[in-house]
Amino acid sequence: MRGVQPLAMPRISLTLHPGYGVARPALMPGVALRGQVVQSSVVRIGTRGSPLALAQAGMVRARLAAAHGLPAEAIELKIIRTTGDAIQDRPLAEVGGKGLFTKEIEEALIAGMIDLAVHSAKDLPTVLPPGLLITAVLPREDPRDVFISRKAKTLRELPLGAKVGTASLRRQAQVKRLRPDLDVVSFRGNVETRLRKLDEGVVDATLLALAGLKRLGLAEAATAVLDTDEFLPAVGQGIIALEARADDARMRALLDRINALDDAIALAAERAFLLVLDGSCRTPIAGHATVQGGRLHFRGLIAKPDGSEAFDCTREGAAADAVELGADAGRELKRRAGADFFTPA
Repeated sequence: MRGVQPLAMPRISLTLHPGYGVARPALMPGVALRGQVVQSSVVRIGTRGSPLALAQAGMVRARLAAAHGLPAEAIELKIIRTTGDAIQDRPLAEVGGKGLFTKEIEEALIAGMIDLAVHSAKDLPTVLPPGLLITAVLPREDPRDVFISRKAKTLRELPLGAKVGTASLRRQAQVKRLRPDLDVVSFRGNVETRLRKLDEGVVDATLLALAGLKRLGLAEAATAVLDTDEFLPAVGQGIIALEARADDARMRALLDRINALDDAIALAAERAFLLVLDGSCRTPIAGHATVQGGRLHFRGLIAKPDGSEAFDCTREGAAADAVELGADAGRELKRRAGADFFTPA
């Protein structure tokens, strides 16, 4: 198994699990500062080409430009088609999991073809390739899931045996936990494609991340917002993660100005939880952390894909202990569920 790559979290001293580091780079020659000339005139951002991915990359470009007094044209967006974009006819769990949406972008980053990769944090694999770091994150958008249907106002009001479309085993498990009678089917495609399929009657309902809808200006498409107490989000949901090379001090310093520190700490806890459970798209795992006043609250959940069995737990403690809190929650659930919990029946 590849070594665990650290999540860089500037301006805080954290007690971290081995394999997680703290990078607080000093400003280096050639780093752009407001009102100064940038020696390297172009920052190349790698992104997928979906409308949501481009919207998120555009947010990063705008924040970088504003933070450093750069013209927008100094920051280039490079669209990279990923395996996950190409495969639309099968669930991700059947063809390799989350890394399918990041592999080609990370390869371009390692090769020096781009300087920065922009990802939805929930799409990132549990372990990053050697030499890459989650260097910063943007402020977290609303992490909740939404229910969308033309036939019912809530999940509980769907007709008996109604068809619910989702590509997420986490959502499938929680839907079946609440409504075992529902027929959950694989439902791939970008946000606009899924909404079109819903209108065409391919399914009776679907679930999407509210964050993505908001970033696309489509929040009004939600029929109901699902409370996290009842429907726990994916690890990293609502967070835009910025991945860079570990040895690129210039890029790390540029990103330091736009890093949302509390959300980076929350993500560190969530990913530590995921790491202990070795989570991927093939396992229904949910986890969500918040940081307020230097304190972190975390809740995690694992479930059978059919919703027949689930375990959850919570942790609360100092934000400086984020990684250990998340990892300890993962160890508890792993112990309670047993080694064979995720083994197919």
